[in-house]
Amino acid sequence: MIRRPVQILAALAALSLPLAAHAQEKVLRWGNNGEISTMDPHGAFSTANASLLFNIYEPLIRHDRNLKLEPALATAWQTIAPDHWRFTIRKGVKFHDGAPLTGRDVVASLKRAAAPNSPYLSATSMIKDVLLVDEFTVDVMLHGPYPVLLNDLSGVGILNEKWMTENNTLQPADPAKGKTSYTTLKTNGTGPFMLVSRQPDVATIMARFPAWWDKPTHNIDRVEYRPIPNDATRVAALMSGQIDLITPTPVPSIERLKQDAGLNVVEAQDLRVAFIGFNVAPDHIPDGATSNPLTHLKVREALASSIDVDLIAKQIMRGLTKPIHTLVAPEIQGYDAALATPRTRFDPERARKLLAEAGYPSGFQIGMDCPNDRFVNSDKVCEAIVSMWAKIGVKVGLAVMRYPVYMQKFINNKSDIFIMGWANTPQLDAYSMLNNVLRTRSGRAGTWNAGLWSNAAFDALTEKAGVEMDMAQRQKLITQAFEIERKDFATMPLYREPMVLAMTKTLDIPASPDGKVRAWWARMK
Repeated sequence: MIRRPVQILAALAALSLPLAAHAQEKVLRWGNNGEISTMDPHGAFSTANASLLFNIYEPLIRHDRNLKLEPALATAWQTIAPDHWRFTIRKGVKFHDGAPLTGRDVVASLKRAAAPNSPYLSATSMIKDVLLVDEFTVDVMLHGPYPVLLNDLSGVGILNEKWMTENNTLQPADPAKGKTSYTTLKTNGTGPFMLVSRQPDVATIMARFPAWWDKPTHNIDRVEYRPIPNDATRVAALMSGQIDLITPTPVPSIERLKQDAGLNVVEAQDLRVAFIGFNVAPDHIPDGATSNPLTHLKVREALASSIDVDLIAKQIMRGLTKPIHTLVAPEIQGYDAALATPRTRFDPERARKLLAEAGYPSGFQIGMDCPNDRFVNSDKVCEAIVSMWAKIGVKVGLAVMRYPVYMQKFINNKSDIFIMGWANTPQLDAYSMLNNVLRTRSGRAGTWNAGLWSNAAFDALTEKAGVEMDMAQRQKLITQAFEIERKDFATMPLYREPMVLAMTKTLDIPASPDGKVRAWWARMK
């Protein structure tokens, strides 16, 4: 067996090989805890993917440093009718292959992202049609009034129509379903950086795009994105100067990194809320069982009641976060402080009684899936929860895996119990959680409902919230919907993910609560 120090040294040696040729450039070397699943901007609805890809691709509207919406590839927009929006497309924008941006590219891109089998339906479900008015004017037709269209469009990247046509990629390819296409490895955006090379699980290299339409404030020549799943290797790479930035920063290493005079550690709170989800489908039978115990409300409440979230926050997360009792962070539109109370108290004895009342006095066996390269310390959190459930007689087979493998099970409803995080990006609106994660899976709704939870009253409230333009009335609908989910224990909220960026002192880049690394905001000394 190769010992860990040897593994780390070998990994660091590999990191250093390509760098010498670019010693005169300002290179941002970014080590992330996992690989993204595709270079297709519509191929996966994922903050991790968007964090990298939105340095290459751009939306019509983007978020500024305060997460307020501002013009990007659209310079103006207006409401023609509640279900009809008009966008003025920015002139003088070039794609990375030199082609000019026009309204045709916007029409093709939005239609692509809103296609029936698009993984990006979470942000495009209300788009009915996209029409070209003239070369620089595009109309977006909706299925009805929709208060968060601009929020949605801030996450939809624009591609070149001609390039997509020539490469037979007018439809997105979903890696979670084993699909690939030209856009899986190749890109052609309008953003501040353009793809130079892509070696999955090794490195993705981007270079400054000299013809970018916006005024650069960064001074970065190249970005080298390297997936480094092993926490020790990632930290060692930063401390040895092989890497300039790591995301996320392993919680146990934070204090040690703070003591390094050559590093900066920036702390913030991510918008992402980590939660436990339960597969409640009656026809989902866990291995070794004859029926699904998770269909019982008292079983789900028992499992929730036996999780000591305070202990997890204090010990596993080292006090960098606190328990949260809602599924959305306070900064998210639709948050209601009235729901910010525990949905159940930590009480293992009561949990055992609930299990007995549900017909499981001796507990049961169940599986749990947990990615080890996407969420902060998630594998350690899962291990702690499994230990807590063992104390009430629930024996859990924990499966820890890489995120792409996890997603194959998660999105296809194969997991019994799972840990997940949802930041409500790009919408920054609670409708994202309601419609995408909790609503009954049907057509354009519930695309991330891995637990197959379904409630008709909840669905009706979510549908109304999706078209209600009166914000006070809309808030009431959102609150009522969350109250239904809360009482049914479809999930168990845990905590907001801590966001800690560790970087060399030569790098200055802000920590954005939406979890995206915007290299065009970076400065290298």
